[in-house]
Amino acid sequence: MSTKMRGNFLLAITALVWGISFVSQSIGMDYIGANTFNGIRTLLGGLVLLPVILITDAGKKKKGTYKKCNFKKLLLYGAVCGVLLCVASTLQSLGLKETTAGKSGFITALYIIFVSVMGIFAGRKLNLKIVSGVLLAVLGMYFLCLFGAEINFCFGDFLTFLCAIVFSFHILVIDRVAPKTDGVKLACTQFFVCGLLNCIAMFLFESPDWALIKQCIGAILYSGIMSCGVAYTLQIVGQKYTDPTSASMLMSLESVFAVLSGWILLGERMNVPQIFGCTLMFAAIVLVQLPERAAVLKNNKEMAENDI
Repeated sequence: MSTKMRGNFLLAITALVWGISFVSQSIGMDYIGANTFNGIRTLLGGLVLLPVILITDAGKKKKGTYKKCNFKKLLLYGAVCGVLLCVASTLQSLGLKETTAGKSGFITALYIIFVSVMGIFAGRKLNLKIVSGVLLAVLGMYFLCLFGAEINFCFGDFLTFLCAIVFSFHILVIDRVAPKTDGVKLACTQFFVCGLLNCIAMFLFESPDWALIKQCIGAILYSGIMSCGVAYTLQIVGQKYTDPTSASMLMSLESVFAVLSGWILLGERMNVPQIFGCTLMFAAIVLVQLPERAAVLKNNKEMAENDI
């Protein structure tokens, strides 16, 4: 297996883990509050990354490539990312109380569209690809949530939609700060910040019941260890061996896995219009990630020059 194929395989596993996490969150919301669930799982995710950081740093020191991280910058960037992650994950968990794991997965995946559109404010030009992607996504959401005589766009869908917007800001912030610090340490910091904020909200607005927490401990462990800790690490490793376009397209498969896992594990059912809506939304997600023709030609030219 080539290194690129190995990287693509790891990213596909990442998407699968993230997709199934919608099911674990949905199960968790049947027992405990959103802040309780997210507080425990993100703190657990941060703890899982600690040994990864220690092992990685030890390896870098042996190779002589270790660079000391700026603690103040790491704490600042981690705090900003942690706050955004806390808001987004809380909205997503609250939404899952009223909507299905499949719908939540696809609506959350709209963050990829929003990130592209928000790029306009950063100086990027509005092109036909982005416009087409947005229109396809809106049409897909209509078939997924509103098609038919009975409107079934619930409050949970609205909260999930807001979650996608906040996740868009989260991604844009990470895009800015990640090159300035260690990626795994940034993830670990944001998980601890997010977890602490959720735990504070847990005691202020919820009444955590340890007996109920024990009943959904499997869902919490999966979301904390697999979704937060393992999947993020796989994403970092996988992206080292493949190009950004392939990586983003593979990771967007989490929405597909969310629907499939909701169907297989929770017995959720989707009618034909909803399936068609999902198809349109996935097409929109893939469309906005396709590289521009000029970028493809430039990349091919650079590859040809390197081969000479």
